[in-house]
Amino acid sequence: MSQAKPKSKSQTPTAHKVVVIGAGIVGVNVALALQGRGYDVTILDRGEPGMGASFGNAGGIAVTECAPIAMPGTMMNVPGWLMDPLGPLSVRWRYLPRMMPWLLRFVASSSKTRVEQIAVELAALLNRAWDDYDPVIAKAGLADAVFKKEGAMAVYRSDASRRGADYEIDLRRRNGIKIRDLTRDEVRDLEPDLAPIFACGVMEEDWGRVLDPYKIVMGLYKCFLDQGGTFENADVTDFVYRDGKPRAAMTTSGDQITFDSVVVACGAWSKTLARRLGSPVPLDTERGYNTTVPYHDAKLSRMVICADDSFVMTPMEMGIRVGGAVELGGLIAPPNYDRAKALFAKGKEALPKLNAEGGTEWMGFRPSMPDSKPVISKSPKHQNVFFSFGHGHLGLTMAATTGRLISDLVAGSETPINMTPYRINRF
Repeated sequence: MSQAKPKSKSQTPTAHKVVVIGAGIVGVNVALALQGRGYDVTILDRGEPGMGASFGNAGGIAVTECAPIAMPGTMMNVPGWLMDPLGPLSVRWRYLPRMMPWLLRFVASSSKTRVEQIAVELAALLNRAWDDYDPVIAKAGLADAVFKKEGAMAVYRSDASRRGADYEIDLRRRNGIKIRDLTRDEVRDLEPDLAPIFACGVMEEDWGRVLDPYKIVMGLYKCFLDQGGTFENADVTDFVYRDGKPRAAMTTSGDQITFDSVVVACGAWSKTLARRLGSPVPLDTERGYNTTVPYHDAKLSRMVICADDSFVMTPMEMGIRVGGAVELGGLIAPPNYDRAKALFAKGKEALPKLNAEGGTEWMGFRPSMPDSKPVISKSPKHQNVFFSFGHGHLGLTMAATTGRLISDLVAGSETPINMTPYRINRF
């Protein structure tokens, strides 16, 4: 199946043709940004637009999350987590040998020196998120109501567990993040339906959320089509070279889709294509689970992060979404929905009025780099190849900024930030 719209007047038959591989939130933002510069853009995807990780994510515009996943001391907790098959981190043991290169780099990224630098580099992207989204939202005509900027509340079961987060919170504050401490009474006043089990919390002031992640992707995708963009269902497996450069994407059906430039932005599936283009990369996938239930009697006014148990609850258009945790198991193994059920049980403990009736479970693949930083990069091998993947938990948050930066790289323009920390060959 393919969909196409007539080319806009600004696009001529001789316009530079760019193929973007990937129709998730990152790929669609990249395509829109390139289109805004006058390029003739085609999006390719093995599935339908917005149906990957962009469909069922937690919906957070998490501009405060500059602390990487691997923190000092993380490795002390890993053995205990791994002993619990439904805990915040689990590994499919058959997949462990394939994960080892990623895990070794993950451990190396958890030193205090590395964490301090990574936080600065993530903050450089996150601090731009709202400013870069504003013109994209306006161009697509998305109603303000679909984006909510009311902050998120992280809650702790004890003062001791809050003190255990001191370093991470201080790290984020030192990188320009506004975080306000909350007492037990303030937590209850802000979210009265929470169980009285939380001793304190913090308010992360600039955090936002969307009411339906899929609708955001599709709204931007419609804008892309309306402006003359093209989409094709195509499973890209390799590239055709001419004069030493990649010049066409080869698909499983045998088609060759030509381009002047190509952007690989297909999330967890980007690793194979990057290798085909001469850039092996330690990308792997974190499998995330959630359950979305109708509101029934439960009420939340903002995202709530249950820090001790590593899950979030998001009020959305269709109900409350409870999800989180990390399963390392690759792209092939079937989902283990016991993880979704375990997360929902924790959610019900925190928000007792949650009711599973009418709920749906979901699993998605987060494309993850060991140092928590995305790849936003020119190819070191080919001047017409660009990479945009590995955003982990922050794809929705960083998508508009990533689109802006990739369009600068393709155009050869000066970028507003130093792009060296996000290069594909940093390992």
